[in-house]
Amino acid sequence: MKNVTLSVDEVTLERARQAALKRGTSLNALIREYLEELAGSRHRRSAVEHLRRLWAEGGGHSGGRKIAREEAYEDHT
Repeated sequence: MKNVTLSVDEVTLERARQAALKRGTSLNALIREYLEELAGSRHRRSAVEHLRRLWAEGGGHSGGRKIAREEAYEDHT
């Protein structure tokens, strides 16, 4: 992970720290989350985590039963 140095006025810095505190996080984490979202990686990671939870929670097993294509799509009209 790389470090980034920012220049920001004191009032903005204090307001940002207070915003992070209200969210129960650090200013560093808040900025990192914003940059990840800006770069698109946070959304992808969130989607992957969501899919993994679904896979873990759901059975999703056919029990070996073969499903015909027509049957799989019969409700999609």
